[in-house]
Amino acid sequence: MSRWFARAMSGPALQAVSWRDSNRMFLATFIGILAAVYIFILLVDPYGMVPFSLPFDRPIVSAQRQMYPQILRTGRYDSIVVGTSTSRLLDPAALSRVLRGHFANLAMPDATAWEQIQVLDYFRRTVAVPNALVIGLDHEWCNRRSSSVADSREKEFPSWAYDENRWNDFLYLLNNPTLEAAGRTIGRILGATPEKLRNDGFTVFVPPDATYDLARAQYHIWGPKGPHPIIAAPQLQLSEAERHAMAFPALAWLDESLAAVPGTTKKVLLFPPVHASSIVAAGSHGEARETECKTRATAIARQRGAMAVDWRFVSSLTAKDTNFWDQLHYRLPVAYRLIDDLEHVVTEGRESLDGSYRILVR
Repeated sequence: MSRWFARAMSGPALQAVSWRDSNRMFLATFIGILAAVYIFILLVDPYGMVPFSLPFDRPIVSAQRQMYPQILRTGRYDSIVVGTSTSRLLDPAALSRVLRGHFANLAMPDATAWEQIQVLDYFRRTVAVPNALVIGLDHEWCNRRSSSVADSREKEFPSWAYDENRWNDFLYLLNNPTLEAAGRTIGRILGATPEKLRNDGFTVFVPPDATYDLARAQYHIWGPKGPHPIIAAPQLQLSEAERHAMAFPALAWLDESLAAVPGTTKKVLLFPPVHASSIVAAGSHGEARETECKTRATAIARQRGAMAVDWRFVSSLTAKDTNFWDQLHYRLPVAYRLIDDLEHVVTEGRESLDGSYRILVR
């Protein structure tokens, strides 16, 4: 009898019981770890969205799109910079001196025009008395495919972070990026990780200027063949009908958004500089299209009471290799030069002494 019982207990019945227990234990452990991670995220709340999170001042630890609304919700900033990486180096502290406000830089790497509009509109809805708005206009605003690109990016953009409903945010917080942001937040509070992003959103994302290497920069600007002349295209003459037929979907969004901004808000549209080698060739269809885009943006600025300044053309600034890291990104001293130029434009209406910028609308 005892032998039979031993064999029975070591057979399939015991194995089935053992597997069930193991599965339950695994599932309980998995749910426990997941719950612990979620509770950690909710208590740390790196994006400042959870009503019952721990009460402490949260540092800005990344340039993730879902983190930017937190900057405005602090109530510290009444002015912003919107744009792509070509506007990331505009120091909010310096802009605050020029435009007499409290600036945050909410420009986003590789941002579409549609994404920038979402940030701009959130700023308008969140800040009680907006003081100033600086928008960096680059190729994204002149892109004929803006609508189709917006449709694809809309699926990825964290719209939940930019709406008025805080409770729907819980559905999007349990993921690796948020866990990483929570870890960085604790690291910053404990002093274990260095500050990479100021609380006003500013960061120097390019290498330290002291490490600048002209040969390396020229490789990124010109490619392996090195510097070479920029050849102009045969002059293209477009009719009025052809120019009128050009479509710029993003400019309609810009016009609508600026129309909703209070009239007392200072509005500045900037065409940031890029290296001359990336500017469309003179005489080409691309140049005609960019010129038409600037003309329409200028008309919007004039109608909506905004100032417009253009650095995006071939000049002594954009043709000088030593001003750039690559075709799109200028060096930090150039960024402060732009702010100085803007100060002269705002306070004196001064035209450029070396022809490096053009005042499109005063």
